Amino acid sequence: VQLQASGGGLVQPGGSLRLSCAAIGSIFSINAVDWYRQAPGKQRELVASITSGGSTNYAVSAKGRFTISRDNTKNTVFLQMDSLKPEDTAVYYCSAQVVTRPNYNMYQYWGQGTQVTVSS
Repeated sequence: VQLQASGGGLVQPGGSLRLSCAAIGSIFSINAVDWYRQAPGKQRELVASITSGGSTNYAVSAKGRFTISRDNTKNTVFLQMDSLKPEDTAVYYCSAQVVTRPNYNMYQYWGQGTQVTVSS
């Protein structure tokens, strides 16, 4: 199983980006999925989470600006980021609890990260 994160880029303050995290491989189901970010010189921090049932949770810094969602038919989770600020600049990582086939074991996987830069 692999998690492929995409959608990062350079955007001006106030702009928007939509990140995607696609799970590929022998998947039975995907439980909770998280988006983290890590800025240079800082620790990785949790930005948003979504459960298998669609319940969401956000960091204070993301609440009201970011929206996490999922498409279970495509094994993909999205992070819509609006009203971006320079302090949102970081590498964004997705992480997912995946139940794999054929043994139905659960593992935690990480994506490779996608760079988000907010700058004028």
